[in-house]
Amino acid sequence: MAQLDRVLRSNIKLRHLQLLVALDQFRHLGRTSELLSVSQPAVSRMLTEIETMLGQVLFLRSTRGTEPTQAGVAMVRFARSVLAQYERTRDEIGALESGAVGRVRVGAMGVALSPLLADAVELLKHHSARATVLIETGDLTNLLPKLRLKEIDLFVGRLEPGYASPDLTTEPLYAEPMVAVVAAGHPLARRRKPGWADLAAMPCVMPPPWASLRVKLEQQFHRYGVQPPEDIIESSSYRAVEVFVRRRGAAGFMAQSAAREAEQAGALSVLRLQVDLDLPSVGIIALRDVRPTPVAMQLMHFLRLAAAEKRPRRRAG
Repeated sequence: MAQLDRVLRSNIKLRHLQLLVALDQFRHLGRTSELLSVSQPAVSRMLTEIETMLGQVLFLRSTRGTEPTQAGVAMVRFARSVLAQYERTRDEIGALESGAVGRVRVGAMGVALSPLLADAVELLKHHSARATVLIETGDLTNLLPKLRLKEIDLFVGRLEPGYASPDLTTEPLYAEPMVAVVAAGHPLARRRKPGWADLAAMPCVMPPPWASLRVKLEQQFHRYGVQPPEDIIESSSYRAVEVFVRRRGAAGFMAQSAAREAEQAGALSVLRLQVDLDLPSVGIIALRDVRPTPVAMQLMHFLRLAAAEKRPRRRAG
């Protein structure tokens, strides 16, 4: 254990960590050598050097490529975390030198992308035009690991209770209902009272099977006495919803704010259909023990301001 500690603290270099991440990504010595602009024998020698230092086999080599061992998986996770922190620190110092405010990396679900995040970024840019915002879209399944590896600074989306953890902080911002959408001009958009049976008979764009929203939507079909549609495309991307709703004459489901924006742009129509789902609030997730950079703190402040505009105002007594 003492030798391992010494190797991790003193002997492992950034080029070693970059090699491990590239090998995990490509699972092939040749493609890894192309990425790192070194020869394949050099890649093989460097991997052997790391394994000798650690006293562990990290990747199994075969004619088909490379496969990480359990020790390899642990080292790749360590490498990703260190490289992410290195990039974060480099960007922060570089921003100070150049006079820019800095760079913040955000993981966002479709429900938070527009208008919430778009409004917050607009406020940030008005305050600090040279601040850079990197946005990765996806769901909690894909983005939380990136948050834990410090590859993103914060997550904005639905605060699913099943993902709560002691290492995370969650901050609810507002409630965001779902609505059903069809292409602009679709006959169902002109109905005063479309029903769930109408949607069940159509192609539908639904969330992936592992998403809690998928289960809730299927329960809604059953609640109204119909089977969920059989002709489906599965995606959590609102862009995919827009594309296939228009191309296939399908129905889809989106957050109300995003759907209203698309409707105003003439891309979709929101159906007059009650979508009564018990949904988690939209909010911010961050790592509990990591202090946000100044620009990340600024963006979170503007997210709160943008969210306050979306919350219903109470009437005076």
